[in-house]
Amino acid sequence: MQSDSASGGRCRGRKRSAAVGGLESSGRGRSSTPAAQSRRKAPETEEEEDQSEKKFRKCEKSGCPATYPVCFASASERCAKNGYTSRWYHLSCGEHFCNECFDHYYRSHKDGYETFSAWKRVWTSNGKSEPSLKAFMADQQLPYWVQCTKADCGKWRQLSKETQLTTALASSYRCGMKLNSVKTEGCDACSQPEDGRVAGVTDSWWHSMLILPPLFKESPASPFLSAYYPDCVGMSPSASSGNQRPEQRCAVQPHISGLSVYFQPFYQPSECGKALCVRPDMMELDELYEFPEFSRDPTMYLALRNLVLALWNRHCKEVLTQQTCAPHVIVRGLVRIRCVQELHRVLYFMTRKGLINTGALQVKRPLLPESHHNKVLVIGAGAAGLAAARQLQNFGMQVVVLEARERIGGRVWDDVSLGLTVGRGAQIVNGCVNNPMALMCEQLGLRMHTLGVRCELIQEGGRVTDPAVDKQMDFHFNAVLDAVSEWRKDKPQSQDAPLGEKIQEVYKAFLQESGLTFTDLEEKVLHFHLSNLEYACGSTLDQVSARSWDHNECFAQFSGDHTLFTDGYSSVLHKLAQGLDICLNTAVLYLTQSCCVHSFMTSPSQLVCVCLCVCVQVQRVEYSGDVVKVTSTSGSHWSAQKVLVTVPLALLQKNIIEFVPPLPDRKLKAINSLGAGVIEKIALQFPHRFWDSKIQGADYFGHVPPCPEKRGLFSVFYDLRPQGEECVLMSVITGEALNLIRDLDDHQVVDLCMNIIRQLFHEQDVPDPVKYFVTHWSKDLWSQMSYSFVKTGGSGEAYDIIAEDVQGKLFFAGEATNRHFPQTVTGAYLSGVREASKITAL
Repeated sequence: MQSDSASGGRCRGRKRSAAVGGLESSGRGRSSTPAAQSRRKAPETEEEEDQSEKKFRKCEKSGCPATYPVCFASASERCAKNGYTSRWYHLSCGEHFCNECFDHYYRSHKDGYETFSAWKRVWTSNGKSEPSLKAFMADQQLPYWVQCTKADCGKWRQLSKETQLTTALASSYRCGMKLNSVKTEGCDACSQPEDGRVAGVTDSWWHSMLILPPLFKESPASPFLSAYYPDCVGMSPSASSGNQRPEQRCAVQPHISGLSVYFQPFYQPSECGKALCVRPDMMELDELYEFPEFSRDPTMYLALRNLVLALWNRHCKEVLTQQTCAPHVIVRGLVRIRCVQELHRVLYFMTRKGLINTGALQVKRPLLPESHHNKVLVIGAGAAGLAAARQLQNFGMQVVVLEARERIGGRVWDDVSLGLTVGRGAQIVNGCVNNPMALMCEQLGLRMHTLGVRCELIQEGGRVTDPAVDKQMDFHFNAVLDAVSEWRKDKPQSQDAPLGEKIQEVYKAFLQESGLTFTDLEEKVLHFHLSNLEYACGSTLDQVSARSWDHNECFAQFSGDHTLFTDGYSSVLHKLAQGLDICLNTAVLYLTQSCCVHSFMTSPSQLVCVCLCVCVQVQRVEYSGDVVKVTSTSGSHWSAQKVLVTVPLALLQKNIIEFVPPLPDRKLKAINSLGAGVIEKIALQFPHRFWDSKIQGADYFGHVPPCPEKRGLFSVFYDLRPQGEECVLMSVITGEALNLIRDLDDHQVVDLCMNIIRQLFHEQDVPDPVKYFVTHWSKDLWSQMSYSFVKTGGSGEAYDIIAEDVQGKLFFAGEATNRHFPQTVTGAYLSGVREASKITAL
């Protein structure tokens, strides 16, 4: 089709030239008589005037304003330059090439044909889009544009066609620069006017007039996306060095030198279900909502987003700005100007959403425009509150944090009294790939110890259980859970049942149908696995929903290693808190609707957010008017228009806070459909590592319960420094076993634990512990729980409902508002980031 169009254009051009009297640039056929010259200068008839105008051809692209196009290619000796050609080929409003230059590359007898053919072979071997001559011109012949980096200039200049743009050149370019000697050609080069085409690029319609989407060269995303067709993810196939088609390459995570193995921002083609991962060839729903103009052809957005994500994962210790990202946008033509302009919007969006410029960064300049610089009051310094406060302060807001406890952290509480860091609360990171905790460890240089998979099961009496028995019962345990999953597929919420009841029902049916019988030891090992399930749920199984106990598994979860946070979660939270204005021992007593009584808000238009975190006692929240009144136990008052509530679920369920008017019935029902789970921990320091000979360097070992009643009583022991000299074991109490220690003092709990340890290591003399501690989260005034679970009759949707705002005034965060990642510090952290984004968007 292109061949017919081109040749037809030339024929029409020759006929038109003959009729007009010759318009070729060589001057052949022109009359030299004075009368003829006079007629060209001043046509006397309408016919002569019309034919005079035909000396030039306008671009035939509908909507293109180019009346007198100029050929950028200058490839053919017969190039029309700014004169007449039989056809102009449109790339953008401001970039055209003539029919003569088209022929130069397209016709097999022309000099440029081999160049085009060689490019086409590379493009076809790597790419998926058509290797058209227009694509060749855009990819190989358009000149680059570069912006002056001088602070008071910033003008765009077109480079010569032979000049290759590099990141280094884009980072240092100044008007008039001699590219060979890096000197300027005069002191006033920046005073020269900017090309008029640059102004047109900023118009909204300009992008819609692009014939081809921009495809970046040398994108930082390229090493991450070697298994994709480059042009499907916004990159040029001609820049690929691979000699295999993408579908022939192994679609595994590429190894990138110097990059943490936990940083995997992009799905590989065969992957799915990995948290905080994006498809590099598709826009997410929130991206489509924010950038609807890219919904038809997302190539430009994908190229920019993938570039930014790649740079962030390579340089997460530094703030990404337009100045740091723009030099990496390498694409020919005026479209580079538009890409750099759109980069600002992309960076703003990704920063606000917490996808980049997040974690433990402390910025010197606000990340968001001045219109967002409001005053924020954060009450509570747990993971959710600190995450929100860090984000909001980095955005440019003034933040004050009120904390009821004498410490920050909430349900994160690290103890160092035993000679190393032991988490009284959380200390394990479940899945490190793309986990924000792994990101912050990279930013701060903190350590995480990868937990192994070996776990010896030791029976009371000291015998190590045959691994084959453990493997067999683990298989049956998971088969029972699979059968429960089948049962619930067609069950409405009204037909829910306790998980423990369904497990027992399925288990008995299996034994009856199969005729199998399990030995006493096998039954005990099965109860060990059930105790792990109760550990995960934070509850006895008779309280947990059989329909929704693993509700979050339908969402992408964090994959990869499970690790022990060697330095403790507090090391991250203290870094988040650094530089924040935090008032400890400040419990909030009331939040009531009233007039403004504190100077913290200076005008009704200013947004003041109050975050009620895991440690704040609030008795009343009245939100019927425009302003919310906040009263602390000391009698101090604050006022706010927006309130972010991250009070632990247990406190909401016990109505410690009175909301006026009451929270919607929908939200109250959701709050009470979740359970406030509890686990307790014990840690013991010993004079020497008596367990080494039996455990042989494993990170943990299991305790096979002697009877169902003792299931969950110190079921797993963690060696907190298996390769070190420290001698500390930590264990947990879960499920029904919590009733066995509820009325015991710490010394009695330690004695009970030591009796079990001595049974497990019966063959040797086990010393008394040197130091120890026992947690009491169920009795903690400011939490009264460990983490949430879905109760029988409830649903995972409850997490989303609790997270909903009320009347645009009350906002909610915390692990019990994160449907995707409940029960975790990561979930609490991400909920704070989420609410900071939501508040900023308002």
